[in-house]
Amino acid sequence: MPPPISAEHLDAFVTFAEHLNFTRAARARRMSQPALHTQVKKLAEALGVALYTKRGSRLVLTPDGQRVLGFGRDARERTRAFVAELSHREVKGPLVLAAGEGAYLYLLGDGIRRFADTGAAELRLLVRDHEGTVEAVRTGEAHLGVASLDAPPDDIPARPIAEVGQIAVLPASHRLAAKKHLRLRDLANERLVVPPPGRPHRTMIAQAFRAAGVPWRPGVEASGWELLVRFAEVGLGVAIVNAFCRVPSGMVGVPIPELPSRVYYLLQRGEASREGAVSALATALREAAHALRRRA
Repeated sequence: MPPPISAEHLDAFVTFAEHLNFTRAARARRMSQPALHTQVKKLAEALGVALYTKRGSRLVLTPDGQRVLGFGRDARERTRAFVAELSHREVKGPLVLAAGEGAYLYLLGDGIRRFADTGAAELRLLVRDHEGTVEAVRTGEAHLGVASLDAPPDDIPARPIAEVGQIAVLPASHRLAAKKHLRLRDLANERLVVPPPGRPHRTMIAQAFRAAGVPWRPGVEASGWELLVRFAEVGLGVAIVNAFCRVPSGMVGVPIPELPSRVYYLLQRGEASREGAVSALATALREAAHALRRRA
């Protein structure tokens, strides 16, 4: 039988993991640095896993450390909720949602507004990229997350809530604007407004053009759907963006069927506390995504 996990050691690890610095974490807990280090070390020994490692001059959590942090945060939250229930007090603290800027702008707004109108809980929104969203849910920083992913992570409950195609945003006067859809070869001679190298959307575009044997050239590189569309609007090129983006007046959005759709997943902490409020928010987000798909 494995040794029991000390609640004190687990709580100490949560504080350390939130700072990733023993000096600052020890100060936050009002204890000595060696004592905090010993508690974290004993927790790692009890679990039989490494909780953190050094990367250059920085301390970073291991994947196991991230999971333990999520468990520890959830334990803190459940304890607060239980004590509040015993004393007949309202549960304090916000419900936390993590997502990217584009998801907030175009996919989740109605669901967030609908949930806020119920007054079920205070809502805190974290703006993170897809990797940051997954990490926020895994480490317990967020109760829910929405991210565009090639595949959902194995260790986090996830379900698809939206599949979004790709469009080219260009002026209504452009030679391609009257087409019902575009082939990749139609864009071979166009300056394209795309994300910088390394971003998933840019990688997807590059792979699709390469597979089709079609040459292409980036005219402008920018991050964020709004900026991509804006650069197309001022005449710097043709923007390739998710189909849920708003197309300004005087511009058109033409579908590009040869580009793969992006799937947005709803991620939820496996042992998330405050099940009622979390479930209500998840339902509101799913319904908003479905309504957007019907309108599209």
